Amino acid sequence: MEEENKQMDHKPFLPKKRLNKWKISSFVLGLVLIFMGVNGVPNTGLSLSEEEVGETTLDFINTGLLQGQATATLNGVTIESGLYKVLVTVQGQETPVYVNQDASLMFLNALPMTEVTGGTVASDNTQEVQASPEVTKSDKPEVEVFVMSHCPYGTQIEKGMLPVAYLLGDKIDLEFKFVYYAMHPTSGEVEEQTNQYCIQSEQSDKFFDYLTCFLEDGNAERCYAEVDIDTSAMNDCYDRVDQEYEITSNLDDQSLWLNGRFPLFNIYKEDNEKYGVGGSPTVVINGQKVQAGRDSVSLLNTICGAFNEAPEECNTQLEAGQPSPGFGWSTTGSTNVAACGA
Repeated sequence: MEEENKQMDHKPFLPKKRLNKWKISSFVLGLVLIFMGVNGVPNTGLSLSEEEVGETTLDFINTGLLQGQATATLNGVTIESGLYKVLVTVQGQETPVYVNQDASLMFLNALPMTEVTGGTVASDNTQEVQASPEVTKSDKPEVEVFVMSHCPYGTQIEKGMLPVAYLLGDKIDLEFKFVYYAMHPTSGEVEEQTNQYCIQSEQSDKFFDYLTCFLEDGNAERCYAEVDIDTSAMNDCYDRVDQEYEITSNLDDQSLWLNGRFPLFNIYKEDNEKYGVGGSPTVVINGQKVQAGRDSVSLLNTICGAFNEAPEECNTQLEAGQPSPGFGWSTTGSTNVAACGA
């Protein structure tokens, strides 16, 4: 009972708190699939005119997604391969989104398929999408979670993973790593990720508590004091890491940015290349990329399935609920699998 009470002291187990609004750039570049029959936007079940689809999509984006943080404008609607292609502009960036005939689903990317064989979908840009293989088992699973510190879907899975981390403790090797490029540099993502790397590397006993605090509202300075981070040691580490991985150089020289838009962040470059990490979040267990839910229950089940012999902690009933994207400890009813990716 004493151990059980100790677990419940951690913030991820506390009642739900407010959610800060997520970053606009992640909508523009990270949306994969969203159900549109919510937030007051009707799912008519009927084929709609291009004008109706444009109005419905724009209303959904502004009301249901951007929520006053920016305003999307409509540039036009066309029909492409049986889908509506809706051109919208957010903060000066034009982006096409694709909507099905009854305006119930919206996609960011529509990949042309040239061949479908054996469960693998191959497109004309040679990308492949395959189901996750069965996770290799081990006595002590190695769990690597690749995120961007300000990606709303990266913070979402971090909030789901932290209760699992506190519960399983040293029965797993868990490390939060970073994608090889940053999509939110104007939010301080590059600097925050470097600081998190240093805290995790050199003050590891405080890292989960720091991350729990940071995920509340993104206020790093408050969390340094609350968790008693040795900021002098962190700053020394930052300088060394900055020089070793040319972090500031990559940030300042836009000619080096991925696609000319995203600064490189190369601390975990080799791991990104090894696993073919493309965006945030990406989960790797025992050396294999896996598809996993972002709630604590799903993540616990996935990781416990990677043990040769699962420990007693795997029988624990964690609090159910899908963490909301972004900062704050709210939950959401949505189970979409959106991600931040170029």
